[in-house]
Amino acid sequence: MNARIDHLVIAADSLEQGAAWCAATFGVRPAGGGKHAFMGTHNQVMAISSGSFPDCYLEVIAIDPDAPAPGRARWFALDHPALRDALRDSPRLVHAVARTQKIETLCRELDSLALNPGELLAAQRETPYGLLKWRITVRQDGRLECAGALPSLIHWQGQHPCAHLPPTDLSLRQLALRGIPRQAVDVLQLPAVDTDPIDRNVPLDAGQQAPLTATLESPHGRVVLDAWHIGG
Repeated sequence: MNARIDHLVIAADSLEQGAAWCAATFGVRPAGGGKHAFMGTHNQVMAISSGSFPDCYLEVIAIDPDAPAPGRARWFALDHPALRDALRDSPRLVHAVARTQKIETLCRELDSLALNPGELLAAQRETPYGLLKWRITVRQDGRLECAGALPSLIHWQGQHPCAHLPPTDLSLRQLALRGIPRQAVDVLQLPAVDTDPIDRNVPLDAGQQAPLTATLESPHGRVVLDAWHIGG
């Protein structure tokens, strides 16, 4: 196994909006989280682990209004004009991140397939339990490959956020990724993920199925989220 789903990314116009949406949608509110100074963003998180997706969490992320502009495109397409407009109405599932101990190797292999997972950046944030440190792939333009279906890659250096997240009644049960070239599916080898590979010469467009669909069990019952379609 080369990679495993680490977390889902919910983009929000503000953390307050994102937390309220989680409470209304799932019956569970995120907590904790912190600031990403080098990206001008902040987040809140909550555990969504299950037997198929161990050590997995949900991240609500938003532009931090108190942070200076980062001088570069923010991650997860947060500066994308169409997404910014959509977030004024409601938070959106936009992406999944996969953790790996072989991040350099996987980046090289994806690059050899003419995919752009992004450059490998070092990141960190403070928590009550100590400093979280990781490396993550982020494109220079901040956009997401394969309309958001190709997961960003992350390598945790030390403790994982789930080590200190309280358990919740929210769990990830299924995740479908659509529109990743078959060769990239073979490179990532993501367990428990349903993939619908495509011919890389036929890009996914907004008229087709969502690039990601996540199914979660919650206090409000089963919740199915289709990701916002973000162009490459």
